[in-house]
Amino acid sequence: MPLDPQCAALIDAARASPPFSAEDPTAMRAAYAASTAGYAYDPGPVATENTAFDGPAGRVRVRLYRPAGSDAVFPVLVFYHGGGWVVGDLETHDHVCRHLASRAGVAVAAIDYRLAPEHPFPAALEDSIAAARWIARDAASLRIDPGRMAVGGDSAGGQLAAAVALGLRDTSGPSLAFQLLIYPVCDLIADNESLRTNATGYLLTRAAYQKLCRWYLADESQWGDPQLSPRHAAHHRGLPATLVQTAEFDPLRDEGHDYAATLRAAGVAVEEKCYAGMVHGFARMGGKVDLGKVALDDAARALRAALK
Repeated sequence: MPLDPQCAALIDAARASPPFSAEDPTAMRAAYAASTAGYAYDPGPVATENTAFDGPAGRVRVRLYRPAGSDAVFPVLVFYHGGGWVVGDLETHDHVCRHLASRAGVAVAAIDYRLAPEHPFPAALEDSIAAARWIARDAASLRIDPGRMAVGGDSAGGQLAAAVALGLRDTSGPSLAFQLLIYPVCDLIADNESLRTNATGYLLTRAAYQKLCRWYLADESQWGDPQLSPRHAAHHRGLPATLVQTAEFDPLRDEGHDYAATLRAAGVAVEEKCYAGMVHGFARMGGKVDLGKVALDDAARALRAALK
């Protein structure tokens, strides 16, 4: 398919200052946050609550979203935002979480994990695993059903969700019913067709992706660690049902596709959908890219079915 016209307009508008081009994390965070003004929209009424828990290295902020008008005990999606482990926060993905909570009829717990390079690997993963365990442990007070629990995220957040699922499987749990992986990072040492053909020209470049990876973990010899590259785990049996969403013009497209194939070969129930004409990050761009909302609706339907 050709590049979607709405994505093409965003690419044209970004030529003077490409996303992730800054060499300073603070400037990159400011640019990423500013883009939210154009991408955000109102997906409908959702109840929110800001809270926090004691993480491995201090308090970790959490924003809980619930379908409006109900105090019921809901299943929960633990959501990890994207941004290359360097940018992004509760605000940049607020509309995404609202959309998922509203359409799926579940609670969403957005996790404000520590960011690199100030807090390199494994800080983000440690916070992410601790968050899932805290939610399961304190489920009664949070009005959440720990027996109907999913993890998910976009891009680097998808990598964290996949690594959390592996970590919980291999330790004391809690058990998960589902994982939602939106154009996830799955293999930092991959060299595939999409990394080559989509290396430039589609907002996220291969060079920017590798820069973010180095900020997260400078020692490239460790990039194949399964905690960073979930595709290289010893095995993938026993992981929860999974939805993998990818974008046609995304350098990470084939990482997501290959991880879906790896899970499927291990006997995991996998649904995979590649969105034609789309670029990396499109699910966050619903205010400018119509198919972003469609992708989140697809994710919400899968969540609702898995957590019913």
